[in-house]
Amino acid sequence: MVSMLFSDIEGSTVLLRRLGDRYLDALEGHRRILRAVWTTYGGTEMGTEGDSFFVVFQTAGDAVRAAVDGQRGLEEHRWPGGERLRVRMGIHTGTPGVYDGDYWGMDVHLAARIGAAAQGGQIVVSAVTGQLTQLPDGVTLRDLGTHHLKDIPEPEHLFQVTIDGLQTDFPPPRTIGTSTSLPAPATALLGREQDVDRIVDLLGQPDVRLVTLTGPGGSGKTRLAIGAASKVPGGVYFVPLAAATSESVMWTTIAEVLDVPPRERNRIVAYLAQRTLLLVLDNLEQLPDAGKIVAEIIEGASHVKIVATSRRALGLVGEYQHPVTPLPVTDEDSAAVQLFMQRARAVQPAFTYSNDVLEICRRLDGLPLAIELCAPRVRLLSVKELLARVDQSLDIASTSSVIPERQRTLRETIAWSYELLSPEHRRTFRRLAVFSGGADLAAIQEVATGVDPLETLAELNDANLITLVEGPEGTRVQLLETIHQYAADELRTTDESAAIRGHHATYYADLAERLEILKRTMAEPPMERSEADLDNYRAALAWATDNDLRTALRLCSALGWVWQLGAYHDESRRWHEQVVAAAGTTSSPELAACLRGLSNLLLLQGETGRGYEVAARSLAMSRELDDAAGIAFGMTVLGTAQRQQGDLDAARQTLTEAVERLRTLDDSWRLARVLGHLGGIEEALGHLDRAEELLREALGISESLGDAFESTIHGQNLAYLLALADRVGEAAELARHLTPTVVALGSPSLTMAFSNTAMNILLRRGDPAGAAELFGAEEAMGERLEIVNPYADEELAEALELVGDALSRADWERHRLAGRTERVEDLLLRLDF
Repeated sequence: MVSMLFSDIEGSTVLLRRLGDRYLDALEGHRRILRAVWTTYGGTEMGTEGDSFFVVFQTAGDAVRAAVDGQRGLEEHRWPGGERLRVRMGIHTGTPGVYDGDYWGMDVHLAARIGAAAQGGQIVVSAVTGQLTQLPDGVTLRDLGTHHLKDIPEPEHLFQVTIDGLQTDFPPPRTIGTSTSLPAPATALLGREQDVDRIVDLLGQPDVRLVTLTGPGGSGKTRLAIGAASKVPGGVYFVPLAAATSESVMWTTIAEVLDVPPRERNRIVAYLAQRTLLLVLDNLEQLPDAGKIVAEIIEGASHVKIVATSRRALGLVGEYQHPVTPLPVTDEDSAAVQLFMQRARAVQPAFTYSNDVLEICRRLDGLPLAIELCAPRVRLLSVKELLARVDQSLDIASTSSVIPERQRTLRETIAWSYELLSPEHRRTFRRLAVFSGGADLAAIQEVATGVDPLETLAELNDANLITLVEGPEGTRVQLLETIHQYAADELRTTDESAAIRGHHATYYADLAERLEILKRTMAEPPMERSEADLDNYRAALAWATDNDLRTALRLCSALGWVWQLGAYHDESRRWHEQVVAAAGTTSSPELAACLRGLSNLLLLQGETGRGYEVAARSLAMSRELDDAAGIAFGMTVLGTAQRQQGDLDAARQTLTEAVERLRTLDDSWRLARVLGHLGGIEEALGHLDRAEELLREALGISESLGDAFESTIHGQNLAYLLALADRVGEAAELARHLTPTVVALGSPSLTMAFSNTAMNILLRRGDPAGAAELFGAEEAMGERLEIVNPYADEELAEALELVGDALSRADWERHRLAGRTERVEDLLLRLDF
């Protein structure tokens, strides 16, 4: 058992912008301080990247003491420019796997997630670490409660290591699934005390299930919803839906926030039906089916309550509306003025009140977003200059009779802030509208600026036109929905709109293809990186389907693995069918590839007949184009369909030819995959020696490529073959080696296949009860994820034949039902092969 510590600097990108070249001195000082304490307490540095550390200690006490001394050293150090370096640290104690000198497995993931949940300057530890630690003097543990961590299936009890003399109060951990999943606002909620009280009172009434906050854009609906939800006891889930444009994406977003693997509505409603919680559904006005979805949740989950924000009511029976009006502007003490003063003093500490401030707030109609945009400009303009500019914008707005008054005021406030920018910064700002769900710096540079965007983004951030958040690749830039709409309007008025949207679609098609290739050499597929841009992929697909069919086809093909591993099966199928329909009968390598992806989806969902037809069409198209690679790939899919139809001889013939063709191509990755498929056919035909030869060749190729995912697939197929050949000891040894990797990878299809292999090993080793439990857990997992196993009846019959008289049918059913209440992963980890 070891203790793993993860640390990194909070807000390092912003710090880099402020310090410039001096940031390197700060980074070196940070490393020197922390490496000294790592050494003092016997820590082994496993990984360092940028400003982050991964260090392993032999005991929990050593890890905690090192973190405490590290935070003290960081606090005492004098940093360049008078800055304060805020380092977050997370510690977990467990028994990770060791491979080639590296630690891996769920315990490592858990430690990393705990580190990511901490705030700058804070040390957060798991319950096991806290229990095993004897704390030094002046150090205590503070119970932070139970939290859900991203990608970790079970909730984790977290504790804060509190150090005398250092900061002790922090915002809630950055976790999901409890009230702490609410965004942590940077400023206090002003002037909304009565609103909060009414909303909380409504939610406390047993018969109130839905409260909708309505009001104009920029009135503060989201901020009020967060403030009220934070006062409600129990679990609260915040679901941001500004980027959602369809019913399916809304369901998917809800599932992602709930951390529910299935993306289908009936599974999500079934999950909610078993829980008591509050959903905050933010920004519903652009979703025509939002009311139908909300009604479905309310009707199907009796203990779930909903707070929704929308510019209009949902029109549902039992809906309680709460209009969100602008902040009052009456005198110096009114909420709107206090908000202005708060934001102005954030950039100009000596700023003082004058009656012009009151007048500005009146001209802005007390709209919080308008004030947020306006107040920071006191850094550049006097209050009288500010008032003059606001006056001009409002005069223009007041002449319009089409847009409601407050909407016109907000629009012109944004326009005024926009006009203060240089032409270069305005161009970048309006181009940001092409992104959906935000973008990282690399995407912005490629699509919007063509050069390093840091300086421009700093100016836009100062103007409160963008929001900076942490993403898997570092800083991401987001726009509030109202501002995003304004930027989109500006972009549409230019002659560059089509070109920028085309550039956006091409960039994300290129990115999807790069990530698809990258995953073949990674120990773990880059799912988090891919899912961060799902909304951008969707926007690119929507545009390209109507304007650039080749790019749409590329996107569909490259994203297949993301949709499969993420269980976005229905959405993936819809995109494939939509793009294929748009392509019509025109032949192209890209369309053939998209057809192969659609065929795989159909086969996965049990539509064998149609899957075969689509595969045959794809192969015929590749033959027509004389595309050697396409023919080989098409044969692979067709062979899979033939096997699923039960025609093993045809499948063997097709896949044998596919292998022969692939040996002439420079595509070792696909060759390994088809060798594995052919090995499965030979195994089903009883040619076990030939099957083993093929599987071992496939395994060797995947291992040479560094593809842990494919290597694990071939390894588990080989383990099954060895069990089938009564070489149970070899099969068990291989399975024992593979189990941690299978669980860590988290692929549902791989987990279920490996579960079947493990079950067969147990049956042959005389443990029919354990096999029955595993069968039941796998069966339940398939139902939850709606993964169709076309061989389920065959596998059950084989299992019962192996059981024989060792276990009665009644006992088999009893153990199978017990297994249905367990997670497959938990059973696998408990197995002693």
